Amino acid sequence: MSDAARGRDVAVQRVAVLGTGLVGGSIGLALTARGVDVHGHDRDASRLARAKELGAVTLTFDVLEDAVAGVDLVIVAVPVSAVAEVASAALDAGASLVTDVGSVKGPVVRDIEVARPDLASRFIGGHPMAGSEQEGVDGARADLFVGATWVLTPTASTDERAYTQLHEFVRSLGAEVVTITPEHHDVLVALVSHVPQLAASTLMDVATAHEEEHRTLLRLAAGGFRDMTRIAAGHPGIWPDILGANREAVLDALDAYLAALQSARDLVAGDDRSGLLSLLERARSARRSLPVGAAIANDLVELRIPVTDRPGVLAEVTTLAGRLGVNVADVEIAHSLEGGAGVVVLVVAADGAGALEAGLHDLGYATSRNALP
Repeated sequence: MSDAARGRDVAVQRVAVLGTGLVGGSIGLALTARGVDVHGHDRDASRLARAKELGAVTLTFDVLEDAVAGVDLVIVAVPVSAVAEVASAALDAGASLVTDVGSVKGPVVRDIEVARPDLASRFIGGHPMAGSEQEGVDGARADLFVGATWVLTPTASTDERAYTQLHEFVRSLGAEVVTITPEHHDVLVALVSHVPQLAASTLMDVATAHEEEHRTLLRLAAGGFRDMTRIAAGHPGIWPDILGANREAVLDALDAYLAALQSARDLVAGDDRSGLLSLLERARSARRSLPVGAAIANDLVELRIPVTDRPGVLAEVTTLAGRLGVNVADVEIAHSLEGGAGVVVLVVAADGAGALEAGLHDLGYATSRNALP
């Protein structure tokens, strides 16, 4: 097993964090706690100063190009509408590896590929599925990503060394990596994040529509209502950008949700007790099957996959693992000295190895498996 799979400290020693809000600040705190130099840059000078005061960055820079000079990794933690612009500026400044933390990936990746086709291989979209009701850098926590899922979205043009380095970095923060395509990410996140935010906010808005009833409502609000509307307490300022950037996927998910709500309304209107019970039982079963955390299993195996040396192989293999829900603890690619071929080496949870091997075989790949001590 590689050092990364054993949980070695992050290999990068100097990181630039562009945007020092909740997520950027949390990444910074996690890194400075282990002695990594963190260069901070933010268009809001007071927020940047506060990040320095809290220890989320070690050095502050007014100029983006100065912040990214000489770093191993650049993390773009700005609103979704600004990610492509800031990431492109970092690439122009010579950054060897750039990622972001936004919750929309498809438009961002496409914009960078169009604007910087010769540099886009060094940008890999990322999305840590972690957050807090707290706002800004004052809500940042060094342990925010421990046990969280962190999505990476490589494409056919992604530099394989950049991907393996970023995968190791994310794992070093305590997160588990799920690799899927940018487009697939946006469809899934619309359903599990973006529409729930709208649903929670809308329900809260409906419930408090009558000001005179507000105080009584708060006294009656039980655990179910509080749980369902908890995310409505989050920072609203980020959401117009997110919902606009992922508009089509959000609209599709909203249409499906509205149709399901109409169906539920029809069951109630028709006093269809068996239909209601069936709906509630399906939902109960599905809710209980949700994974708790994203921890990698203790039992790991190594899959070796001979591949031709062509663009997109690593993205194809790793996104397949993501679609199948197979946790990847480590990944690397070994090239043949003769050129033209190589071997992708994945360290995966043993209980998912069979499904991944079957999927790889369906795509025409051969595999071999080694048990790890």
